[in-house]
Amino acid sequence: MFRSLIGIFKLHPRNHALVKLLSSVFCSAFIGFKGCNFSVVFLISVMIYFLQIHFRSFSSSFTTPYLLLGTTLKNNLPDGSDVRDVLLFDPTKEEMLTVPNITFPEDLAGSRQIGNARGWGIFSNDHDRTLCISDIYTSLGPKSTTLTTIPLPSLVAVHSNQTNAVWNVAMSSSPSDQNCVVAIKLLDRQLSLCRPHSDMRWTNVGEILAECNLQKLENSSLMYSKRERRFYLPGPGGNSLYSWDLHLKKNKVPSFHELMFKDLPELDDSEWKLLGWCCRTEHLVELASSGERFLVKWYAQRFFSSSHEGGSYTTRRFMVFSEKKMTEGRYMHYTEDIGDVCIFISMSEAFCVGASSCSGLKPNSIYFIGHGFGIYNIADTTIHHFQAPEGAPTSFKDPYWLPPSRV
Repeated sequence: MFRSLIGIFKLHPRNHALVKLLSSVFCSAFIGFKGCNFSVVFLISVMIYFLQIHFRSFSSSFTTPYLLLGTTLKNNLPDGSDVRDVLLFDPTKEEMLTVPNITFPEDLAGSRQIGNARGWGIFSNDHDRTLCISDIYTSLGPKSTTLTTIPLPSLVAVHSNQTNAVWNVAMSSSPSDQNCVVAIKLLDRQLSLCRPHSDMRWTNVGEILAECNLQKLENSSLMYSKRERRFYLPGPGGNSLYSWDLHLKKNKVPSFHELMFKDLPELDDSEWKLLGWCCRTEHLVELASSGERFLVKWYAQRFFSSSHEGGSYTTRRFMVFSEKKMTEGRYMHYTEDIGDVCIFISMSEAFCVGASSCSGLKPNSIYFIGHGFGIYNIADTTIHHFQAPEGAPTSFKDPYWLPPSRV
C-alpha cells in the first residue's frame, strides 16, 4: 500500500520514510496500528505531496538572476543595526520582488555598497573609510545560512578622493574560501588586490599601469578567469588584454595579450562612423561550466535633452566576440549566436548563465542595465526595454545583477 501510493504521487525519495512514519504514528495514536487503512495513508500522502510542491517552488524561486534595486529602511535597532526590505527585479517575470524584514548588522547599516561580485556585496563606511564584504544578498533564500561579514583593509587611493569612484570588483572565488583574492578597480588606472584571510594589505598595481602608459582604461571592467586563474582587464578599445596571476607580491607587471579579430559584422560606413562617436565599454566574461569566453563591446549613443543636464546615453548595440585560442595567438570571432548562454552586465562583475538552467530566461541574449535597462537579442540586434516595476525606486542606487545560486 505504501509503495503504490508513493508511486502514484511521485514523492521524492526523502519523503518515503516520512509517509510511513506519520502513517504509523497517526494510526497508533488514534485508531491502533492494526486499523491503519488505505484512507489514512492516502490523506497523509496527499499532504506530503502538496508540501513537497510548495517547498520545491519556494526553494527554486531564488535560482534566477535578480537585479538589486536597493533597500527600504523599516526600523533602526538599539544595537546599531537596522531592518530593511530588499527590493529585487525578476527579469523573467518583469516584476519587483520584495524580501521583507532583513536585518543589516551595524557594519553594513552605516555603510554604502560600492560593488558586487559573485553575489557578495562590498560595503564602504564613509566615516572611517573601512571596507567589508558580506553575503547578505546571497543569504536571502530559504536555504540561507548565518550571515557572513569579512573585513577588508582600508583602501588607499593613488589619487585623492578616488575611493569614491569604484568602477567594479572581481573575486577569484567565494570570500568564504581561505585563498580568495579580492580585486577592486577604481575609475582611471588604479587596481588594488588583497587576500582578506591571510594578508590584510592592498597590493596596488596602478603605478604599473601608469608606467605602461595605459591612459584609457576607465571603461574597462575587471574579471577573473577560473579557467586560467588570472584577473583580466581589456585594454584600450578592447584590442588587447592585460592579466595578473594570483602571486602579485612576486610580479606586479601585467601580461600583455594581443587580440586578433575575425569576421567583423557587415555594417554601412555611416554606422561604423556613428559607432566611432559612441561611448564604449568592454567586458570579458567566462562561462564557468565550460570556460568559454566572450568579449562584449557595448556601444551607447549620447542624446542631448533639456530635461537631462549634459544629455543621456542610450544603448545603440552590442558586439559579441567568441575567443578562440590558436597557435598564432588569441582570435576573437564576431558571433551572433552564443547558443543557450545569457550574459548579464551591470556594475557588478559580468557573468554568464545557461538559459535552460533558469526558467524564463531568453537564450542568446544580453541582460543589461546602465545605458538603458533591458534585454538585447544578439541574433537580430533588437532591444526589449524593461519598464520600471510599480513601487520601484525612481533611481537605482545599486545597479547590480545578482547571479543565481546555481551558476
